Amino acid sequence: MKVFRDVIPIRTEGSQQFLDITKTVRDAVARSAIQSGVLVVSSLHTTMALFVNEFQPHSSIDLGGILQTLVPKRAGYFHDDPRSSDCDRGNGHAHLRTILLGRSVSLAVTDGEPALGRYETTVSARRNPSRMGRRPAGRSRCRPGRAGSSRGTARGAARG
Repeated sequence: MKVFRDVIPIRTEGSQQFLDITKTVRDAVARSAIQSGVLVVSSLHTTMALFVNEFQPHSSIDLGGILQTLVPKRAGYFHDDPRSSDCDRGNGHAHLRTILLGRSVSLAVTDGEPALGRYETTVSARRNPSRMGRRPAGRSRCRPGRAGSSRGTARGAARG
């Protein structure tokens, strides 16, 4: 069995962003040279979700609205309270929304391509903006010993 791993950096802006990462995933599968197998794309960040669906701007707006209704920002989450959590980021909503959407997708690889339907795409939903380069090195808003990552990445592994 052949195994291939790749890391795909994903940079986002704003507090909520949906990105079509299908081409990037297809390129990773092409680099793997695997013709038939299973592709697993998983997030390496706790506030980045991954899912498969049709990618349209209006669908993203609708999904964002539904997520805001189901899991509003600043709704008194324990994660946001420094008395209950080791971080004061105020991003409890982002973690909960990611849990609802999921952090990985599994797809068949057929003839060297991810097996997606006609309108299906692989979508990244980032709940927090990437903070790369915005905070001085070594500074974290978490208490010592519990540093958090602040960049979104997706890892793909294809097996054939």
